[in-house]
Formats: sequence, structure tokens, C-alpha cells
Amino acid sequence: MKELEKIRHSLSHLMAMAVLEIYPKTKLGIGPTIENGFYYDFDLDAGQRGLNADKRGKSQRKSAIKDENLPKLEQRMQELIKQNLKFEKKIITAAEAKKIFKNQPYKLELIKELKKAKQKISIYKTFSNILKPKTQNLKPVFVDLCAGPHVKNTSEIDPDSFKLTKLAGAYWRGNEKNPMLTRIYGIAFENKKALNEYLKFLEEAEKRDHRTLGQKLELFMFDDEVGPGLPLWMPKGEIIRHLIKEYLYKELIKNGYQWVETPHLGNLALWKTSGHWELYRDYMYSPIEIEKEKYLIKPMNCPFHVKIYQSNLKSYKDLPLRYAEFGTVYRYEKSGVLQGLVRVRGFTQDDAHIWCAPEQLVDELEKILKEGLEILKTFGFKDFEIFLSTRPEKFAGTEKGWGKATKALKYVLEKIKLKYQVDPGAGVFYGPKIDIKIKDSLGRAWQCTTIQVDFNLPERFKIIYFDKNSKKQQPIMIHRALIGSLERFIGVLLEHYEGALPVWLSPIQVEIINVGSSHRQYANSVNQQLITNNIRANLSDENLTVSKRIRNAEIQKIPYILVVGDKEIKEKSVNVRNSKKGVLGIIKFEDFIKNLLQEIKNKI
Repeated sequence: MKELEKIRHSLSHLMAMAVLEIYPKTKLGIGPTIENGFYYDFDLDAGQRGLNADKRGKSQRKSAIKDENLPKLEQRMQELIKQNLKFEKKIITAAEAKKIFKNQPYKLELIKELKKAKQKISIYKTFSNILKPKTQNLKPVFVDLCAGPHVKNTSEIDPDSFKLTKLAGAYWRGNEKNPMLTRIYGIAFENKKALNEYLKFLEEAEKRDHRTLGQKLELFMFDDEVGPGLPLWMPKGEIIRHLIKEYLYKELIKNGYQWVETPHLGNLALWKTSGHWELYRDYMYSPIEIEKEKYLIKPMNCPFHVKIYQSNLKSYKDLPLRYAEFGTVYRYEKSGVLQGLVRVRGFTQDDAHIWCAPEQLVDELEKILKEGLEILKTFGFKDFEIFLSTRPEKFAGTEKGWGKATKALKYVLEKIKLKYQVDPGAGVFYGPKIDIKIKDSLGRAWQCTTIQVDFNLPERFKIIYFDKNSKKQQPIMIHRALIGSLERFIGVLLEHYEGALPVWLSPIQVEIINVGSSHRQYANSVNQQLITNNIRANLSDENLTVSKRIRNAEIQKIPYILVVGDKEIKEKSVNVRNSKKGVLGIIKFEDFIKNLLQEIKNKI
């Protein structure tokens, strides 16, 4: 992977070279490697921006480069690769760097920061004509402020192993107050074969994009007037939400949870006590003033659950105590990171908090892990990546407490023989955690499940229980979300199944199609019997042809299509098509209902 990183980093420099040839006045931002590729940020023709004002009155620039220009840039990069260019690193002083980049304001800003931090300043020079006899006056064709690494020579890069993929706008340093730059993305691999395999993967991923599927299947939508990151659930989408909630509600009751419901906002004093106002303010919306008191829309449910816990005295006999809620929370995410349902500003968590005595911690963690994995498997996920996140630099509680909690998490993972990776320093400020990423059918990992031990809230709220000797003790608090949020989880489900959800989760489970008008009465009878058996059915519009109606049902990813005509009426049967198995043929209607109910019950 180190060699591949060198290739990707070198390609970002070659792209900058190609851009500068076409737009000599370009001001350069940064060009790092990223997962599967690289990008570079450019301020094109900075002296003549061609500014447009957006609704906020801010200046935004139209990119001089269009998507259709990317193949030409690729071609030029390939030509540069074939010239066997040499990369050479050099450590220089801040004064030398300022001289070299005197016309590059973004580089000068970086140089100033490096100097202030007393870090080494390095550049990479790119030389041409290295196959000719060396001369003392050989001059670089390109110089960039860079820490590397890079290949020694472009002969190490396969010219057909990369592709420029897209353009995007990006604020300099990610700050909305800074100029908007043009970001060009590329992907790169060791060779053409690996690139083609990844392009095929991207093509498959695009077919599964939950944003496209959500619109096509009429599940959810976004509206600019409502606001970005705030999904609107349409009737069929709400059915999916309801089914997931109904399943979890019953499962958690069986596992000893009690369900609660809390408000969407709370007094500012609550968030000051919890520490969110101090430590989480950047992700919270501004206070609302009501009768001279300030309130905040909740980003978390935990302080409310703490208050319910404290509504009466608790003894060791009450522990472990488990509160669960489908709590809708709101967090400020920058518009640039919003992504369909998987990154939103308003979402509903399957949130729960458990209070237990220290000696109960291991058992509780084991139960949570087992129930979480079992629930994820019910939804069709079998492969996971598991991470144990340890103490960060800034933390609440004591090192001793952190050590015990981390040891307990590690013990449970090893006890139930789960493979995991340690993520050093990635714990939240209030405690260590276990994160479970579910792998979809394309092998992509999605963060959903999290289990966190908390030292912060028990201390801040002075949470207590009375032990066997009637002495006050502080319980251990566990935060956990098994599917994470309904929004992200449904987005992942749609991509995992390419929209063709298991029959138990499908908004419409059966589509009924009558061949002619004389078969309408029987089709109505079939529909009513399905509904009576709590099967979600839909009777198609007979104004369309049979083939058109079948095609529409297939596009809507409906698991079962029943076609009825003369023969089906005579034999009290239905002609069955299954979205996964194809045409199943004529089946007695009562047998079809029996089999379908069993399939729904088994959640397959």
C-alpha cells in the first residue's frame, strides 16, 4: 500500500502540472492522497474570478474546468508519465520557500503555519529529460510544497492505471469564509486491471445508490425549502421505518428494556450540566428563547434518560436498569458532508442507556454485543468489522476507571471470540467504546452499532444507587445504539439489497394483476384475503397492459407478483412470479398465503 500511496501522490502532482499548462495563472491548494485515489484543489485564474453571489451574498466562483475537460487532462498526464519524469525531495528554509512560492498565496499560508509550528519544510521537484546526459543547470518543470512520499520516476506508474472522476467545489481549508476552490478527484491503482475492477465496483455501487433508489421507489425525499439534511418520509418509506421499530420494540422488551419517550428540546441548563454545551456546541443548533429561558434542540437523548433515572431512588435491586427510546435528534453537519440518509441533520436513533453496578458490567456488555449481532443478522448482515476505541488525550473520569472499562470491553470481545482491531485514542471523551461496522453485499463497511462506557454523565449528574449496605454508590452508565439511526440503517439496507428488500420489510409485498376486466372480481377477492392476513398487497391499474403492469411491479422491487385469469379463477389459484426466483407458476392461493406468512415470520 505504501507504493500505491506514492503512485497516487505523484499523480496529484502530475495533474497540477497539466492544469498549470492550460491555466498558467492557477493558484495551487493542496493535493493529498485519499482512499482509492487522490485530489488537488485549484484556484483557477484567481485574478479574474467571474464571481457570482449566492443567496447569502457570498462570492462563489464558477470553475473554468468542466467535466468534459477531464479526459484531455488525463491524456496530458499520461503523456507526462511517459516522459520518465524524476521526483526529488529537498528540505528548505522558510525564506527559501517564500521565495519559490511568492505567487502562490495558499502555499505561503501553509509555509507560515509550518514555520510557526517549527516543522520541517520540504518541496518536491519534478525534472524532465532525465534520460539525456545530466547537466549542472538542469531545471525542474514543476515544484510543489510537499512532504511526500512520491515515486522516484514516473516510469513506476502505469499510464492506464488511473482515471479522473469528478469535479467539486471545496472551501480552502474547509472554512466557508475562505475562497471556493475547484477540486479534481482521481482514482488510481497498481495497474489497468485493478482500475477496471474498481470501475466495475463503482458502477455496481451507483446502481445501488440509496438516494436514487429512494426516489425511484418513492420512499423518502429532500426539499430545499424544508432544509438540507432533513429527510421527508413518504408513505412506503414510513412503512419500512415502522416495521424496523416494531421488530426492535418487541426484541428489546424480551431483553429486559423499558421504553421511554422524551422531548425534542430541553432547557440550556440541562446541556450545561451534561457538558454538551461545553464540549459539543459546534454540532448543536443555536438556542431558542421561550419566556426568557433558553432551550436547545436535542443532539442526544442521554440527559433526558438520566432525569428519568433520577425521578426516584434506586437500589442495587433495580440494576441493571435499561431505558430505550426511538429518539429523534438534530445535529449541525456542514452541508458539504451531507449524503442522502447516511449523513443527515435530523435522525432517529435506536438509543438506549443502561445503568449497572461495577460487577454487572461484563455481563451487560456481553448481552448487548450478542443481541446486537443477532439483530444485525436478522436484517441480513453477516460480516462485520469490530473496533475497540481507547482513551483519547482529553478525557473525563480517571485513568484507573478507563483501564477497568477498556479491560472489560476487551474481555467480552475475546470471550465471545470476536475478531477486533484496537483504534488507539479514538474513544469518546467520556469513555471507551466498541464500534461495529456492517459489511454490505459489495463488501463496504458502514458504521452503525456503537457501545460506549460513560464516566462523564454519572459524575456530572451525581447519579447514585444504594448498595446492599444502604450506602450510596455511583453506577456505571452504558450508551448503546444497535442499528445506529433509522435513516442511515435504511440507506445501508437499500444499498445492500439494491432496493429489493426481504419480503418482511417490503412496503408492498404482493402486486395483483388481473388479465382482463372479467377477472377483476377475483383479483379483488385475492387482494382482500391478503389484507385480512396482514399481508401488504396492491391491486394494479388494469388500464395498462399486463406486461406493462408486471414491469412496473418489477421496477418497484415488489417481492411477489400474482397474475390471475380464467385458469386461476377455475382452480382457485394464482400465477406467481418472485423477484429473486423468477416465475414459480400456478400455485393454490391458500398454499401461497400459507407459504408467504411463514416466509414473513422467519424474516427471510
